[in-house]
Parts: sequence; C-alpha cells; structure tokens
Amino acid sequence: MNEVKGTSATFEDIRHLDSYKQEFWYARELQTVLKYKEWRKFENVIIKAKTTCQNSGIVVSDHFVEVDKMVNIGSGARRKQRDYKLTRYACYLIAQNGDSRKPVIALAQTYFAIQTRKQEIKEQDYSELTEDERRFYQRSLTKKGNSSLNQTAKKAGVKNYDRFHNYGYKGLYNGETADDIAKRKKLRYREDILDNMGSDELIANLFRISQTEQKLKRENIKNEKDANKTHYEVGSKIRNTIKELGGTMPEELSTPKKSLKELEREKKNNLIKK
Repeated sequence: MNEVKGTSATFEDIRHLDSYKQEFWYARELQTVLKYKEWRKFENVIIKAKTTCQNSGIVVSDHFVEVDKMVNIGSGARRKQRDYKLTRYACYLIAQNGDSRKPVIALAQTYFAIQTRKQEIKEQDYSELTEDERRFYQRSLTKKGNSSLNQTAKKAGVKNYDRFHNYGYKGLYNGETADDIAKRKKLRYREDILDNMGSDELIANLFRISQTEQKLKRENIKNEKDANKTHYEVGSKIRNTIKELGGTMPEELSTPKKSLKELEREKKNNLIKK
C-alpha cells in the first residue's frame, strides 16, 4: 500500500498546469517514472496509446500534443528534443499499453484509471450518478471545504481543531461529538466518519462547513471561543431547518455498508487483477 501511495505522489509531482489551469504531463518525465530507459521504446508505447485513442473515436490531438523543447547537450550547445504534453486520459492509455511486467505499470494503470473516472464523474450530470458515486463526489467537496474552513478558523484564532469541529457536529447531531457519531455507526478506532456517510448526510455536513466559514468571515470573528460558538450555532440552525422541512435527522440516516476507503480499495484491486 505504501508503494501505491508513493507512486501516486510521484505521478502528482510531475503534473503541470498551463495558463488556463488545465493539467498535463510531459511524456519525458512520465518515461522516467515508468522506468523506461530509452525514449525510442517509450515513444513506441505512446504510438500504441494514440492508436487506441483513435480507435475509440476520440480526437488524438486533444490528448497527445507534440512539442519541441530545447535542451542542453554540453559546452553551451542546445538542440531540439521531441516531447508530448499529455492529458490524464493519455497517461492512462500509455499505462494500458505499457510493459505489464513492470510493477510500476500496474500501479500507473490503477492510479490513472481511478483519477480519470473521478474526472468523468465531475463532468457527469449529478442525477445520473449512483449513490456510491455521489458519495465520492460529496466526500471530495467536504475535504476541500474542511481544508478551507480550517484556514479560516486559524485566522479566527482557533488552535484546537478537534474541539472546533466537535462544536459543529454537536449542533448538527443534537449534541453528538465525532467520537459519538463513530460509536453510533460502529466504526473502528480512528475510522473517518465522513467516509461512512451517505450522500445526503455528506450534503448536510458540507452545508454546515460552508456556512460556518462564511459566518466566520462575515462577522470577522477573532477568538476561539466565538469561533466554536459560531460553528455550534450554524450546525444547530441547519438541524432546525431539516426538522422544519420534515427531513430525516442526520443521526437517523442509514450508514452505508461499505466505507469509501473500502470501495476505493476494491476498485484498485479489481483494476490490478484486470
């Protein structure tokens, strides 16, 4: 598992963003990560990947862009070197057409397949997603939301983040802390409660997160006590709104049979087997 994580980090480390904030990878850098010593052999894999792309009815030039880069060859001399700017999908096709005997290729296939699928989900109409896909989507938003909220909370004087988040949970869950929620859901020690929520419960928490951040900024709160109180009040008001609308209380929503981490693990295992 550590190897997978380490490799995934490497793939992200060589990711670039253009002036339009669109991500891409350079083929020469990907060649190194995938442990191809010769460019000639790696370019053959790229050619196969381009053929696969074309046979799928997808415009090759949208995903494989040939570029010339100037490189130093010693003594101040420079020469042109052919390279490609690749989309995430192009990287996935390259991994699919790579040398399957290389362990890193299997990891690349898994990594880019999962990431490409996540991108597809973002572009899909939400109503077409399965419940598990909705959970992945909403969980991604709550992760980003919590990260942003923590930054705002820090500026508001928060030092104990566990206590700060517990105030929000207590407001939304009628006094339950994160530990209380975990026990009610019968989770293992330190298992993430958000990974074990359905899409509706995640949406309620996302609303709590976003509204708390806005209120902290709007009221220019600058001390931890008031920040905690604000988080509790927002959670409580969202709870009251759910009640007034006749909705199901968060603690009464069913816990999914499998956590998102379990589902992701299954996807990776299935892709590796394939």
